[in-house]
Amino acid sequence: MRLGIALIGLLAGIWLGLSGLPVRAATTERIVVNRFSGVAIEGFDPVAYFVDGAAVQGTAQFEANLWGAVWRFRNDGNRAEFLAHPEVYGPQYGGYDPVDIARGVLNAANPRFFAIAAQRLYLFSREDNRDAFAANPERFLYDAGKRWPALQDKLGQ
Repeated sequence: MRLGIALIGLLAGIWLGLSGLPVRAATTERIVVNRFSGVAIEGFDPVAYFVDGAAVQGTAQFEANLWGAVWRFRNDGNRAEFLAHPEVYGPQYGGYDPVDIARGVLNAANPRFFAIAAQRLYLFSREDNRDAFAANPERFLYDAGKRWPALQDKLGQ
């Protein structure tokens, strides 16, 4: 019986992944990834946020594995830059929303809502969180910085 339930769950996950519907990110990991593919930030190119000022989809042709996640890029130059400086280009807080972290809650971010602050990438679960952060990033970063260690301890290795 347990095997049947697990198989149904697996098939449902595969269907969701192939159907084009959004697949929920794993929220028990230190880096937010798609739980079925292992792809970080829904396959968006983390370097493009800095270079293009936009959320740009990467491709499977230009991938890298780092921190237990698969990262996608739109070109080889972006992949090389990310691998040379992942601490700069990787989303802060592992892709969790810093506004929610400041409130003591872990929510996987939507990579379409982003901000660059102090030369670092922040992703947000909602547009209104991004807007609140943009109005006062220092406050949210201070509060998130205080709460992040305890929340990070709750995440899987």
